[in-house]
Amino acid sequence: MSTETQSLALLNTAAFLLCVSFCAYVLSILVFHLKSGRSRGGSPDGFDWHVIVPCRNEASVIGETVRRLLCDFPQVTVWCVDDASDDGTLAELEAFADQPRVHVVRRQLPDARQGKGAALNAAWRRIEQWLPADADRTRVIVGVLDADSRLDPQGPVALAGRQYFGTPDVGAVQVEVRMLQCAPRRYAQATATSRWGRLLVRLQDMEFRAPIAAMQSLRRRTGSVAMGGNGQFTRLSLLDEIAEQHGTPWHGALLEDFELGLHILLAGGRTEYCAESWVAQEALTRIRPLVRQRTRWAQGSMQCGRYLGRVLRSSRIRNSATLEIAHFLAAPWTQLLGTPVYLACLVVLTYYIDNTAGGLRGWWNSGGWGVPPLVLVFGIGPFALWGIVYRARCEPQLSVSKALLLGICHWLYSYAQSLAVWLAFARMLTARTDWQKTARAADPQPPSAPVRAVGRASVTATPAPRSASVGTATVPPQPPQPRRLLPARRPRRGGDGPRSIRPPRHLSHLTHPTTPTTDRPTIAHVRK
Repeated sequence: MSTETQSLALLNTAAFLLCVSFCAYVLSILVFHLKSGRSRGGSPDGFDWHVIVPCRNEASVIGETVRRLLCDFPQVTVWCVDDASDDGTLAELEAFADQPRVHVVRRQLPDARQGKGAALNAAWRRIEQWLPADADRTRVIVGVLDADSRLDPQGPVALAGRQYFGTPDVGAVQVEVRMLQCAPRRYAQATATSRWGRLLVRLQDMEFRAPIAAMQSLRRRTGSVAMGGNGQFTRLSLLDEIAEQHGTPWHGALLEDFELGLHILLAGGRTEYCAESWVAQEALTRIRPLVRQRTRWAQGSMQCGRYLGRVLRSSRIRNSATLEIAHFLAAPWTQLLGTPVYLACLVVLTYYIDNTAGGLRGWWNSGGWGVPPLVLVFGIGPFALWGIVYRARCEPQLSVSKALLLGICHWLYSYAQSLAVWLAFARMLTARTDWQKTARAADPQPPSAPVRAVGRASVTATPAPRSASVGTATVPPQPPQPRRLLPARRPRRGGDGPRSIRPPRHLSHLTHPTTPTTDRPTIAHVRK
């Protein structure tokens, strides 16, 4: 057998194994997701609820988030961690100084801005100091929310169910994540978004509510449910146990949420996924911040690979959970391997088409017609089917054609993750662990720099303030520049983001008298 034949056989075998393993995994998570049931919920009164909200330059969103938490959850104590913000976040938090259920934890440089895990640890220490010594820490539930999040008002009711914290051996629960732009309108204000931005929003919403939710459904069966950075809830007693062994509950990985879940499992705790409740977070509407976010996630997953040995040796983690965790930790490395394999297959395919008599038509007639169906079934199909699942379980108002189109877009969207894995690998090689916070849509845009006129084109600069002091000198006010009037553009239809259906009905039986569900509750719900 020639070297060329052996190389082709090896390439075909690698591509076949990668393809079959991926399709088998997709089929397994789909089956368990479609079979997942629902919990009836319970009474949240038997628990002491605390929510930590890390804040670093979140002035544009933190005020409304805290007000919503106070209104919707009269039994929750809110802990906001100001991580040396310089945009007015602290001033926004000081507006709640008269609220006994709002506590502000201030972190200052050089101790601040050491990562999300360090901010969460600071809040955990303050909660420990604030609680009485005789408090039952097994009944104290600590949640983590992003500064732009909206939590389901029935969240504590669902989490108190027998399937979750109503069972003593459940140590942590992750709720379903949705995109804020797709949530009911009373939770998010309508914002003008381009058509491309609305597509990215919908793809992210589908990603979290279909394939990621399906992965969590499989993990519920294997006993390896992963924690997310938004909407995670943990018993304080378990956080204390992890801190006794490792110094603090949260650690330094960029994927600190998954790292916490590993520590919980290694400590003998049980993690669960709650599909009956949700937390909504702001979706990204541009591809560059999205790739940056996924690069951080991929690098965090690579960093957590150091726990694989401990997971394999642990007697507290069952075999099915060990296999699933190993698969997740190996996923970014498998993607690194798959990229050159699939590119090599594409090069070989192009070579055969070019060297076949008759070119493309000759290759097609000689058996090449069988390649596109294989690509469609094994390449595009595992991604496109999530559009149908998303329509069936989450958004039934979508037409079948739009759901299929969304699934095909999900296939193209997956290439952003492939790019992110390689960027994360480059950061690992250069030992880079720094990160820049993703900007919110409501953040004020920096003023554009003045541009000189070129030819007949006149571009005006932003008017300067009345006076600006530089050292001991004072810059006199500048006269305003004349501005060209441009014709007004017609507003685009549907520019306020994707619409969503009414809130899900499967939690209507979970209504609890102490949990207000009105959109604008009275001040009696805010003050204790």
